[in-house]
Amino acid sequence: MRAITMHEFGGPEVLKLEEVPDPEPRRAEVLIDVTRAGINYADIHVRENTYLSPVEMPYIPGNEVVGTTPDGKRVIALTQGGGYAEKVAVRRALHWEIPDSVSDQQAVPLALQGNTAWHTLFTVARISEGEKVLVPAAAGGVGSLAVQLAAQVGATVIAMASTEEKRQLALGLGASAVVDSSTEEGLTERIKDAAGGPVHAALEMTGGTTLHQTVAALAPRGRLAVYGFAGGDLTDVPVHTLLQNSISVAGFWLPHLYAAERGTLLARSTKGLFAAVSNGTLRVIDGGTYPLADAAEAHRALASRSVTGKVSLDTCK
Repeated sequence: MRAITMHEFGGPEVLKLEEVPDPEPRRAEVLIDVTRAGINYADIHVRENTYLSPVEMPYIPGNEVVGTTPDGKRVIALTQGGGYAEKVAVRRALHWEIPDSVSDQQAVPLALQGNTAWHTLFTVARISEGEKVLVPAAAGGVGSLAVQLAAQVGATVIAMASTEEKRQLALGLGASAVVDSSTEEGLTERIKDAAGGPVHAALEMTGGTTLHQTVAALAPRGRLAVYGFAGGDLTDVPVHTLLQNSISVAGFWLPHLYAAERGTLLARSTKGLFAAVSNGTLRVIDGGTYPLADAAEAHRALASRSVTGKVSLDTCK
């Protein structure tokens, strides 16, 4: 089969299209013929050797796919590597049949980015109706879904984005106010101004100064859900501020749910995501689909922060 294989860490140029043996599924796995492979910022961390868990070379990146099972079912699936390929073996508990009302392009972000948005909001941050919620990178894959999910439960969403076009997109998705995240100067006060005061909960995926300023924008007993460090700065959390305002901070990494209740937590959230897409209350933003051979170009586009929504690979091209 064709696959994008890494033999070393580095820039996008380390992503090479190669012919490799088909994977052999284990007893608890099923072999999927991949039609779409989702690209996530975690894949950039893998390529740069800054991911949360180490990988061994040679390595095929990719942690979410759309494809078909041997019995012909269309499914989405979570993988732990191997997704940038024509075939991948996935755990039976981590793939879910796609309803006929949901297209492949709509389905491709739901396994990883959709579930990340869902669980950061509802499992970790525990948002509820009437609360003010800060969503960063609001035009990105996770952020664009999180804006909509939070708004649908009656939260007031304050969305951060780096360009006017992205901020207008966030407003169109249900955000009540937007904040320019292209500069960190005065970010805390700009968040409070947009929200009409401190926020009750916030998602965070940048790190560094942005994390500090996000914490400072939280109300007493506020909750912060950290799901990334795209800026590359693993800064310390300001403990004095946490104590002073009784702020709760929780990290979130989706793979920790893979074994939880044998995947039932993910099964329930995935069912909810499918239902929301089917009834039109959740809109998937297409950030562009690249041929499998152009994985390096897709990585460059994602890293440039110039795209909105979901970037994916078409393994049939």
